[in-house]
Amino acid sequence: MTRRLRHGCIAAALTLVAATPVSAQTITAVMASQVTVLDPVLTASHQTRNHAYMVYDTLLATDAQNDIRPQMAERWEVSEDGKVYTFTLRDGLNWHDGLPVLARDCVASIKRWGQQDQMARKLMPLVDSIDAIDERTFQIVLNTPTEALLVALAKPSGLPAFMMPERIAATPASQAITEQVGSGPFKFVAAEFQPGVRAVYVKNEDYVPRDEPPSGMAGGKVVNVDRVEWLVMPDRLTAVNALLSADVDYLESVPFDLVPLLERDDQITTRVLDKMGNHAMYRFNQSQPPFDNKLIRQAAMYAIGQEEALRAQVGDPDYYRTCPALFGCDLPYESDALSEMIVEANPEKARQLLEQAGYDNQPVLILQATDVAMSSALPVVMADQLRQAGFNVSVESMDFMTMLSRRSNRDIPARGGWSIFATTWHVSEIMDPLRNYGVSASGDQGWFGWPDVPEVESLRTQFLLADTQEARVSYAQQLQRVMLDEGVTVPLGEITTAAAYRNTITGVLEAPVPSFWNMRKSE
Repeated sequence: MTRRLRHGCIAAALTLVAATPVSAQTITAVMASQVTVLDPVLTASHQTRNHAYMVYDTLLATDAQNDIRPQMAERWEVSEDGKVYTFTLRDGLNWHDGLPVLARDCVASIKRWGQQDQMARKLMPLVDSIDAIDERTFQIVLNTPTEALLVALAKPSGLPAFMMPERIAATPASQAITEQVGSGPFKFVAAEFQPGVRAVYVKNEDYVPRDEPPSGMAGGKVVNVDRVEWLVMPDRLTAVNALLSADVDYLESVPFDLVPLLERDDQITTRVLDKMGNHAMYRFNQSQPPFDNKLIRQAAMYAIGQEEALRAQVGDPDYYRTCPALFGCDLPYESDALSEMIVEANPEKARQLLEQAGYDNQPVLILQATDVAMSSALPVVMADQLRQAGFNVSVESMDFMTMLSRRSNRDIPARGGWSIFATTWHVSEIMDPLRNYGVSASGDQGWFGWPDVPEVESLRTQFLLADTQEARVSYAQQLQRVMLDEGVTVPLGEITTAAAYRNTITGVLEAPVPSFWNMRKSE
């Protein structure tokens, strides 16, 4: 991008900011990507999730220690047999249209969310009924007890269980909602929404925050500014320059190579706000050669080393670490089983397995999403490592949306198919076997890659029904071993990113999702 064009992008953004009422105290932010889908049930997109946390609220939430806390709920009770959960809503909850939040709204919201969320779909066969008892109370009755219900309702990412008015939640789960009416700390300004340009949120003056400090996604959400504007600046250098010149206040994510530039400015704070970070992984297309062969999958896993891939993607070791755990490192279900296959590259072992498998130079095609800053370099390094082990590899570059469409093709590469794709998830989205999309091995009915390993699905169900944490840990560790042995989903390590903001902004919270409550802005 030329200097003139960069200045033009900033000028266009400033024109929008200048249209803001003079008296309104506004935080201008450049997010990692633009918001395109506004319905938080339709997509696991982080941009949609971020938008939803501004507008909506959740019944439960996880705090900074990943403990489950009440949010819209005042309390919940569980029957002695573990089958009946009774939730009571707290006082002061109203929708943005002024109507009170009622139990039946939550019932409708949970039912709609339950049709789409990965974790909820596993839970719903265990649910006999979800019914309102009175205006503030509702019950979920299970036919089989499981502690996963509270975890699903409280999880911060993937598809969080956001509450909506009943009339909106009645929209079919496959169809986008047409109104953005929540009960959250901000209101969405639909009249000022310009896709690809900006999204605007104003303080919900009627919001009653919890009377407790914020922690993670839980606690009191106190809004101290009038407006928050998310501006779209696709060129990251343009966004960095806008922050340096004080034309914007906040950047959600700073490109790794530009962090030093911001760190030199004493008017800017550069900081990792999301300590959990992101988990990189890859999947094989097991429906086609060569990765329909288990030995060839294992050869590829030995060939690909995490350190080299992460170094190429991130550069600064302060922002990445190798991690063999399918369910995240330093988390309850961490395991290092079979780590020798995936952390350090072992091209000699890979070549031995290729010879044993009778690999005959079948082509391997890796999909590369060039517009995803978190993972765009990974496929290139993986391809080089595979070539060193003796694979015949090519990389096909495309934008992320094209990759999403392309990976649904189960054919061979010559007919539009693929062999490997890499992606990243927020760590909170992979930290147990129920929410982790990679724990999918039901063949044609499963997630992209279509492995058919009945033991994986059996262990996942046993995890769901386990009645002790000790048993859940055991099932998760068994899953780690089976999944890596079969090459179902392969971890590539963990990555964090830095946010940056002008020092006129205070009260910026550490949380797994960008949180604009608690922030203050001084002139």
